[in-house]
Amino acid sequence: MPKGEKITPEISHDGHRDRLRGRFIRSGTGALEDYELLELALFSAIPRRDVKPLAKQLLVRFGSMCGVLGATVDDLQTVKGISENTAVFIKTIHALQLRTLSEEIKEKPILTSWQKLIDYCHAAMAHEKREHFRVLFLNKKNQLIADEVQQVGTIDHVPVYPREVVKHALDLGATAMILVHNHPSGDPTPSDGDITMTRELVKAAKAMDVMVHDHIIIGKSGHTSFKAMGLM
Repeated sequence: MPKGEKITPEISHDGHRDRLRGRFIRSGTGALEDYELLELALFSAIPRRDVKPLAKQLLVRFGSMCGVLGATVDDLQTVKGISENTAVFIKTIHALQLRTLSEEIKEKPILTSWQKLIDYCHAAMAHEKREHFRVLFLNKKNQLIADEVQQVGTIDHVPVYPREVVKHALDLGATAMILVHNHPSGDPTPSDGDITMTRELVKAAKAMDVMVHDHIIIGKSGHTSFKAMGLM
């Protein structure tokens, strides 16, 4: 051990970690605050340091647990104390979350698993810095056969080409689609451009006997449904 190095703080941290793990094992996630759950996860990436302040800084910086998981590796590293290794660890948790949610919507017809679909889209897209246009392609039983990001645009616009989307649906053998895109501003209210594009795509799809079930816009704190709003 280097001269002058102190071990007392590490012992204290170990005791705190053991207590937090014990609470999690006994009572599950409901017994922990968001920062405590994030702190528990950070134990694996940062083994010999008090990570409670770091967990709280991450939540302040990105606004929520979803915001932390949805942040990029580069953005995570803007928080002092987050190394590339730790940032990749956090993004691995996010990837596991998305994989789990994706598997859940593949198990049964999407129209009977609507909330799971919303949860998946929110986790995947709510904190993207640019607009992403995603299409979920469905078969005759409304089961998912492909989940693809068709275009990535700017902070407030993403180009969509209805004929290309419909052609791809036919190539996949899809008979229905659900359109999804995000608003990085956080406000999921459809723009005039969103409405026009959706109507053009619905018209092009209908001509080829492909149904568009809905167009969902994802924001940081919620979503809108074109179908629920009577826009299609």
